[in-house]
Amino acid sequence: MALMQMITSYWVSQSIYAAAKLGIADHLATGEKSYKELATVTYTHEQSLYRLLRALASVGIFTETSVGQFAMTPLSAFLQSDTPSSLRDVAIMMGDREHYGSWGNILHAIKTGNSGFEQLFGMNVFEYYAQNPEPADIFDRAMTSFSSIENAAVSSDYDFSSINTLVDVAGGHGSLLTSILKANPSLNGILFDMPEVIERAKAHMATSGVSDRCQLLSGNFFESVPGGADAYILKHIIHDWDDERAAVILKQCHQAMANNGRVLVVEQVIPPGNDPFVGKLLDVNMLVMCPGGKERTSEEFRALLAQAGFNMTRIVPTQGLVSVIEGIKM
Repeated sequence: MALMQMITSYWVSQSIYAAAKLGIADHLATGEKSYKELATVTYTHEQSLYRLLRALASVGIFTETSVGQFAMTPLSAFLQSDTPSSLRDVAIMMGDREHYGSWGNILHAIKTGNSGFEQLFGMNVFEYYAQNPEPADIFDRAMTSFSSIENAAVSSDYDFSSINTLVDVAGGHGSLLTSILKANPSLNGILFDMPEVIERAKAHMATSGVSDRCQLLSGNFFESVPGGADAYILKHIIHDWDDERAAVILKQCHQAMANNGRVLVVEQVIPPGNDPFVGKLLDVNMLVMCPGGKERTSEEFRALLAQAGFNMTRIVPTQGLVSVIEGIKM
């Protein structure tokens, strides 16, 4: 039965996706409703929606209070779009064809070492998002949702007090940099990403409360990164790339930073042994989604940093699943 639950687990995840896409939690936020009411506001087939909600109620997402009447549960609250820890965009991103379809190509990835995404869409995931703003926006919002717990953990568990200027390389909407700047009032920041990402980040940063201490700059990290800072942070960036291309990104940071500067790689560090660790499954997701993407062990990080001219000085675990891998410029 345990194996059977694992085999059919995508039934649950895709049902959550459908409910998230339809905004069911938002419609139930003001109180319980019948499935017929929900079908009307979501433009769905009544009986089909009822079957979806009944199934989700059986796993604790929504509850059927009486026949045909549904209400929120603590779990479904995280599917609301306007809550600080919302996972709605994550559920949508994982269920949309970009991720879900790519996982359908897992055998292609295993057999060839090439991403299932590229086989499905004919381009890599970064090229695709550059050309498709709607899924790119969902991806950005999902990454911001993913980051809410991690950002607080990184900000509190790593000591940024000796840093004057921090560059967040490929920092997306700037949620990590905002968190760090709020926790360190004397710190200045530079948010750096591709032009289309920085354009989307402007509205967020304008209301962040730290915009007076943060510059927004755009470019391509394979070609250059902003110069002169004493620290460069890359969160969930290095795991997108194979060792060769990851080293190029790190070398750009090495070249741009001040003497005795440091690089801070924020990633999951794969532990040895058979114990459960979400990073081991995330590693397969990187295989499926990205061209050469992977999670790494501590020794793999040490070798990669050395290749780029850094001495790995320590790995700082955080209260989240990520660690801060610190490298000092040699």
